[in-house]
Amino acid sequence: MFLKIKQYFNQKNLKDSNYNYLFEPYEGDEYVCFDCETTGLNPKTAEIISIGAIIIKDNKIVHSKKFERFAKTTNPLCSESIKIHHIRECDIQNALDIDDVIDDFLDFIGNRPLVGYFLEFDCAMIDKYIKPKLGITLPNPKIEVSSLYYDMMIKKYPQGNIDLRFDVIMNKLSLPRLGKHDAINDVIMTSMIFLKLK
Repeated sequence: MFLKIKQYFNQKNLKDSNYNYLFEPYEGDEYVCFDCETTGLNPKTAEIISIGAIIIKDNKIVHSKKFERFAKTTNPLCSESIKIHHIRECDIQNALDIDDVIDDFLDFIGNRPLVGYFLEFDCAMIDKYIKPKLGITLPNPKIEVSSLYYDMMIKKYPQGNIDLRFDVIMNKLSLPRLGKHDAINDVIMTSMIFLKLK
């Protein structure tokens, strides 16, 4: 009930009717797994450097339907964030303006459910850009893979201390790690977690 009320007011704040489709109930069988690489971990001050997303359909990761965009930042990249995502200034020299990246991203996801790891952060980063522009936050249904993993593990070990770190989840589910830590590889690995738990 609370979610319906929240969605109602979210849609009322929509400034551009071209994006009404985001609020339509989704009737398909696809999911979008997505991840943002950012300049930091505080959504209020961090900027998006890249967004990666991929379609999951019929229990398969559809590699031919992937989304990868790099975005220009207003400030130079700091060495601490480069150590994490390995994206350098030269990698984003020909990057797009963040508004164009966000427009492309919204077109790509449509009204499909979103899947991710630490999804609240990634959605907060997207919301940071669409709220001033469109007046809304992402209305799509959201599925957090660490919650799915927790629910599975707590049934097996009711008194257990469940470790929700990404590497631990991958190891526990016997899933292969992809070498490079970037938005696309992260969404492929997160999609594998989702499919294994689903």
